[in-house]
Amino acid sequence: MSDQHSDSGSKTLNPTSEQEAQESLAEAALNYHRYPTPGKLEISATKNMLNQRDLALAYSPGVAAACNEIVRDPLMVAEMTARSNLVAVITNGTAVLGLGAIGALASKPVMEGKAVLFKKFANVDVFDLELDTTDVDRFCEAVELLEPTFGGINLEDIKAPECFIIEKRLREKMNIPVFHDDQHGTAIVVAAAIRNGLKVAGKELNDIDLVCSGAGAAALACLNLLVFMGLDKKRVSVCDEHGVLYEGRNNNMDPYKAVYARDTEARTLDDVIGDADVFLGLSAPNVMTGEQVARMAASPFILALANPDPEISPAVVHAVRDDAIMATGRSDYPNQVNNVLCFPFLFRGALDVGATEINGEMQAAAVEAIAGIANKEASDVVSAAYGGKPFRFGREYLIPKPFDPRLMMEIPEMVARAAMASGVATRPIQDFEAYRRKLSEFIFRSGLIMKPVFERAQADTQRIVLPEGESLRVLNAVQILVDDAICHPILLGRPEGIQAKIEELGLRLTMGEGFTVIDPENNPHYEQHVDAYHRLMERAGVSPRYAANVIRTRMTALGAVMVREGQADALVCGTQGAYARHLKYLCDVIGIRDDVSDISALMLMILDKGSVFLTDTHVTVNPSAEELAETAFMASKIVRRFGMVPKIGMLSHSNFGSRNNESAVKMRTARKLLAERHPEIAVEGEMHADAALSQETRDRVFPNAGFAGAANLLVMPNLDAANIAYNMVKVLGDGVPVGPMLMGLNKPAHVVTESTTVRGIVNLCAIAAVDAIDYKAGLE
Repeated sequence: MSDQHSDSGSKTLNPTSEQEAQESLAEAALNYHRYPTPGKLEISATKNMLNQRDLALAYSPGVAAACNEIVRDPLMVAEMTARSNLVAVITNGTAVLGLGAIGALASKPVMEGKAVLFKKFANVDVFDLELDTTDVDRFCEAVELLEPTFGGINLEDIKAPECFIIEKRLREKMNIPVFHDDQHGTAIVVAAAIRNGLKVAGKELNDIDLVCSGAGAAALACLNLLVFMGLDKKRVSVCDEHGVLYEGRNNNMDPYKAVYARDTEARTLDDVIGDADVFLGLSAPNVMTGEQVARMAASPFILALANPDPEISPAVVHAVRDDAIMATGRSDYPNQVNNVLCFPFLFRGALDVGATEINGEMQAAAVEAIAGIANKEASDVVSAAYGGKPFRFGREYLIPKPFDPRLMMEIPEMVARAAMASGVATRPIQDFEAYRRKLSEFIFRSGLIMKPVFERAQADTQRIVLPEGESLRVLNAVQILVDDAICHPILLGRPEGIQAKIEELGLRLTMGEGFTVIDPENNPHYEQHVDAYHRLMERAGVSPRYAANVIRTRMTALGAVMVREGQADALVCGTQGAYARHLKYLCDVIGIRDDVSDISALMLMILDKGSVFLTDTHVTVNPSAEELAETAFMASKIVRRFGMVPKIGMLSHSNFGSRNNESAVKMRTARKLLAERHPEIAVEGEMHADAALSQETRDRVFPNAGFAGAANLLVMPNLDAANIAYNMVKVLGDGVPVGPMLMGLNKPAHVVTESTTVRGIVNLCAIAAVDAIDYKAGLE
């Protein structure tokens, strides 16, 4: 994008407030870069270095084995080192966006920022390298020598025409991907926007007239990719600061521009804009006028991508054309063309197949993936990142938002397949289903541990009633549940309200296909449900009239009755309203099992260092030793459902008898009860949390513990301890929660919290489905 500035097209602020805002942002940015550690990157080890053996394996003498393996087969470097996930972001600082030729040293914050984006969005590791030279030969020689270090090269912020020469030479010399993001990253996102903009306009790429303002690296790369994808080069008119590129022009021409020189008498933008279908601006502010927009073809698509101020502001465009479609490079207008939609995920796919280059086929695959995502419903992650606003494909939503998790799910796979099909993959992917799971695990860290639960749920479809059927989160979850055949959702709510929300979210759901809707105001089993609820509650002061009102207006009560009456297999509720209120209806209607004292809740926390279950995080304030033993036993059965062998730690401030107060004795007694009743279960305590999680710590104070390694089920002494631990781990440990999972009800039902994400609802529905399967088999 252009690094030129203009006030036109910006939102209007008075000079004082605008200056204050800029100063405030600058100060915040400086503090962001300074504290708590200077810069935005650090190197973190991926292997243990705790003892002499670790040292011997990591370095001499053990490292020799890895070196010899690479000597034997150079491709083994991908298995023995981090090279296959390591990219160099390289610049000489001659064309830094918005800043110009600031030099190599001053460009380092920008390159660190690029590295952070690679890591954040696609888990690609990066070294940023700032080369202090403007000499093309020296630059290329330096980069060429780095090939053994990196799996790919991302060139950044290098001025034209040197950037063309550098990229061409490096691509010819190096056997790894060399990608100039300012050119090709921009081109891929622009092409995706044009693909979808033309779809909205009802036009085809091979049958349009396109006018481009700008003939720099990004503009020419955009045109080259569009021509590769089917745009007729004869119908492209290109202008730079000296006017139209025409055959015979000598002023400020080079071989790269000459490709788009036309045999024409036109000399200015005004001469070529008439009846154009697309205006592509990668130039400077205010080069286009409203009068020129008025002369374009029907439903014109205008991409004004100069930053920070576009070639023409959206306000001017929409003032003269109601049918115009608009995109800019700015985040405060719809359809922001942002390279971060592309480069992390493009490299992810290229690295994962050991591609020797990023060719046109791989770039076209990225275009199709980005364009395709926007045609689907937007995720809750995207909506949350943009203030809860839902997105639906159309004039103001042509390309995905940067935080859309499907970018990671779809672009790498399509790029990898294109690399394999075009013959540039040195490590072809053999199992794409496993590859998709790996990508999913990065985005949804619950993916791996939830796998056995999802597989069981998919193998035996259960009916899960969702009382908050008109909730946006619930409907987004239903789309996933239906797509992945995890269960058959039953939604409670007004059909017209649900349909309106489906349309608002742009979901692909069709009423009655894959899910059922029950309208509480037109419930075919209304009288049966009222009678069932009244019979349950008549000795608790509930009259027939009040029972009728509850069944008509309290969706959790209705859903619970449906589960009790066998019209649904399980229930998941709680996206709206107080947790305790939902819990009361479940206890009243579904009831507590005769063999337990009370219900309790189990929470799974997925952490970088592993997964751990916590109980009881949400229900019982101060459980007795008997209740703790019951809770631990029920939780152990759930742990096994996740394919894990339970190792239970009874946690306390006391460590194996070091204290004898009431709380310590309670936890000691709970362990004894559980061990006596279920000797097959590994349980220890009472003990400190660090002793439960570290065998080394435990061995120092109690070497004869009942299990080895770390506990995976931690039983807390009371609700305060459990809930505090859960929330602290969630924040400080960056934990991903799954649950809370209710235990002890007569039939399967769970209450989510109001902060539960769409993915959390999906996870809990899968867990409820497996609960129902086990209940029917008598395994509860």
